[in-house]
This record gives sequence, structure tokens and C-alpha cells, in this order.
Amino acid sequence: MKSTLLMNFTVNKENNTVNVKREFNAPLSNVWSAWTEAEILDKWWAPAPWKSKTKNMNFKEGGRRLYAMVGPQGGEHWAIADFTSISPKTNFKYLDAFCDSEGNLNTDFPRSDWNVNFTEQGNSTFVDIVIKHEKLSDLEMIIEMGFKEGFTIAMEGLDKIFDKK
Repeated sequence: MKSTLLMNFTVNKENNTVNVKREFNAPLSNVWSAWTEAEILDKWWAPAPWKSKTKNMNFKEGGRRLYAMVGPQGGEHWAIADFTSISPKTNFKYLDAFCDSEGNLNTDFPRSDWNVNFTEQGNSTFVDIVIKHEKLSDLEMIIEMGFKEGFTIAMEGLDKIFDKK
């Protein structure tokens, strides 16, 4: 069944940004936890049938999450999130990048700057994400790699977690 929850996905090529606004049928505290706790992130962050596997995560300013996207055949694609700013239950920011299993950057791919905002309205929580890229070619590379499709599937995976509560 297709979700009736709001999902806006817009690309701004002038500013090299992607903006995703997504509604979740859950209270703010649950949505915040799902985005900031490794054991919950690993249940939805990768688009099915892929899985997310966190090697380590320290959710604080200056902290890092090192994780892999694990494919159905077991192939691993490693990434890091370097947390630059955290305002509990309101906003967090991080730099995202592909890397190896030890967290060494893969400079063949661009880093992106994520700004994730949370607001509660009635029985819903809205997550408003701005993902900034350094240059247009970086933005286009991520879009061509299927970011919109993959992220949409991941968001639907998170809906399933909230539906079980």
C-alpha cells in the first residue's frame, strides 16, 4: 500500500541542493530516536532489500557514525556521517561521505552537507532535510546513482517501524 504521508523531493540546481520534506505518523521523540540511534537506524536507513549495519556511532558534535550498506549478495558500501551540530529533538547536521570500512574517505565521491530539521504538528512529525553539495556535478552524480528512489524506499521502511508501535 502506498503511503498517504507527505513526501516532497525537490532538486535546486542553482544552489546544488536536494530538499526532502517527509511526514511520519509518529511522535517527535520516536522520530528523533529513529534518526539518531544506531540500532533503529540499522532497521531502515538502507533501501530494502539492502540492510544498514553500523560499525560504531557517537551521536554528539564532533562524533561520527561509520556504517555499511549491505547488499542482498553481501557486498558492502561504507559511509560516514560526521556530526557537526546537534540541537536535541529539533535539528542535527552532518557531513556525509563514502569511505572504507575504517572510515577513510573515498575521494572519488563527493561529500554532502546534511541539515535535518524536526517539527511536530498534531499526530505527525515532519522531517525537513536540506542536502547541500559543493558543485552541480556532485549533485547530479548522486541523483544519477538513484538517491531519490533509494531514499524514498528507506522512508517507507521507517513508516513500517512506526506502524508496528
